[in-house]
Amino acid sequence: MTEAAITWSIAGLTALGVVARPFRWPEAVWAVLGAALLLVFRLIGPADVWAGVSKGFDVYLFLIGMMLLSELARREGLFDWVAAIATSHAKGSPRRLFLLVYVVGVVVTVFLSNDATAVVLTPAVYAAFRAARVKDPMPYLLVCAFIANAASFVLPISNPANLVIFAGGEMPPLSRWMATFLLPSIVSIVVTFVCLYWTQRQALAEDTIASTVEQPALSQSARLAGWGLLVTALILIGASAMHLDLGVPTFAAGILTTVIVLAITRQSPIETIRGISWSVLPLVAGLFVIVEAVNHTGLTALLSERLASLAAQSQAQAIGAAGLSVAIVSNLVNNLPAGLFAGSAVQAAHVPDAIAGAVLIGVDLGPNLSVTGSLATILWLAALRREGLHMGTWAFLKLGVVVMFPALILSLAALLLI
Repeated sequence: MTEAAITWSIAGLTALGVVARPFRWPEAVWAVLGAALLLVFRLIGPADVWAGVSKGFDVYLFLIGMMLLSELARREGLFDWVAAIATSHAKGSPRRLFLLVYVVGVVVTVFLSNDATAVVLTPAVYAAFRAARVKDPMPYLLVCAFIANAASFVLPISNPANLVIFAGGEMPPLSRWMATFLLPSIVSIVVTFVCLYWTQRQALAEDTIASTVEQPALSQSARLAGWGLLVTALILIGASAMHLDLGVPTFAAGILTTVIVLAITRQSPIETIRGISWSVLPLVAGLFVIVEAVNHTGLTALLSERLASLAAQSQAQAIGAAGLSVAIVSNLVNNLPAGLFAGSAVQAAHVPDAIAGAVLIGVDLGPNLSVTGSLATILWLAALRREGLHMGTWAFLKLGVVVMFPALILSLAALLLI
């Protein structure tokens, strides 16, 4: 067996481990184990490991900052308050409540990232609906899962996978990003809503909710956390507009907001720090190393050549083929490793923005097909389990086929209009 074949085998098994989680080991264990095996078998050297890990530096800072802000807002009850407000404004109408939760999910995803929607908004929605005596909370909880991916390419900050795809390359400035993704994002959000509502229409028709819901008080610390989130969003939009990396400002905003809120409330930072999913960092770092090793085998170069050749023949065909294939692969191996490989191929191929956009849409929106497609959906499942709820793989897949494919195809079609 050649070194390239062994590298591909380890990469494939690593992706399988991340998705399937044998022995219930965390995803990060499999990513780090795969990277360690590559080093032990001398398929890569320490310099290559460092090169792979260092490419994700901006991503790590972004994730830490966003996780700090999200956990702070959760602990201070900001999202519980938002969910209760939405429930109160529904005035006893399940359909109106479904729409309100969807709108809140869009806002949280766009400005706080899709992981925040999965990790923070999901339990807040469940808590609010339990207080509202909702008969079946699952249609509303499904909103948290699907909008987390459907709205995740409105802005560069809406999904860590966006930073992963452009790691080692240039993140497009905000003006170019919006020119490429604004119309496809609107299409994705609207079509996902229509399709998801259609699948849940019977459950919503049979549901009942209380017309009045007790609203929790918004504490001073929750207000400060909210202002921190708003200021961070404005800073990141400004950084994107100026074509700056997003990791450092996100990290700085997260640290500063956390210090201010904890100092005013005289709380220990220990509980906030414990609430953060730190395992995400070694997971991403391990995947960066895997991609670095695969790049050395020439596979990425081959994919970039095929992509460039297809783009030269027909941009429309390249958009369709790239978006659909990456979307499917993202569900087979998770969108983080798929995004890393696809990003490397796109950067090497030097394709037009529309084709690079198709790849990113496939990575971001494609995971709505299955429960293992994205980290956000995996985190959403974990949030459900903590509340004693369950969503089966097959049940989600049946929904995903109806919801994801129309949104993906029409979003890719929207790229052709740009």
